[in-house]
Amino acid sequence: MAEALPLFPLGHTVLFPGVVLPLHVFEERYRELVRTLVELPEGSRRRFGVVAIRQGWEVGEDAVSALHDVGCAAELRRVSRYPDGRYDIVTVGTDRFRLRSVDRASRPYLVGTVEWLPPEPPSSGESGLAAGVRMLFGEYAGAAAGLQAASADVPELPDDPTELSYAVAAGAVLTLEDRQALLAAETTRARLRAELRLLKRETTMVRRLHALPVPIGELQVSQSLS
Repeated sequence: MAEALPLFPLGHTVLFPGVVLPLHVFEERYRELVRTLVELPEGSRRRFGVVAIRQGWEVGEDAVSALHDVGCAAELRRVSRYPDGRYDIVTVGTDRFRLRSVDRASRPYLVGTVEWLPPEPPSSGESGLAAGVRMLFGEYAGAAAGLQAASADVPELPDDPTELSYAVAAGAVLTLEDRQALLAAETTRARLRAELRLLKRETTMVRRLHALPVPIGELQVSQSLS
């Protein structure tokens, strides 16, 4: 069933379920979004949709084509307001959705018509795939740490295969296209299989090129807030 959801487009960022996303909100239209969520009645779900922008940092006139079609809801957990009206917020990814249309007129911010994606169906063989992904992620983090002569401090990963698949997708240094494909994967099994291939590729590149696009500290995976 379709539902209206406020949107917060982000350049080069893909949010995954269970992953923490802090944001500094300074544009007036998104300040209005935060105020609207904070003023909702007690017990309401204070959430908005995070959707990656296909290219660049801004959304043009054709918002639907400018945004990827699969996004993730961000649930508001903490809000800190500055005297000048800016906000620091902490959110956590929850449910995935498919973006069907975008309303640019009714609110200062974009509002999407979304269809929630169903829970991922269980499939056989996930435990073995998860073990392989866990091992490769450790090798990948170790290779990256070696570039800075640092110890390989691999973040603690969840035991659940689905949660693991999302944590690895968020923690590895991947292109926007790779991350988006992992978010949109229909099953945990498909996501884990893709991560096996991607982690092998990325580990080989780190070892051969002796370079990493971002500091090793950014490999840390933020777990869901309790």
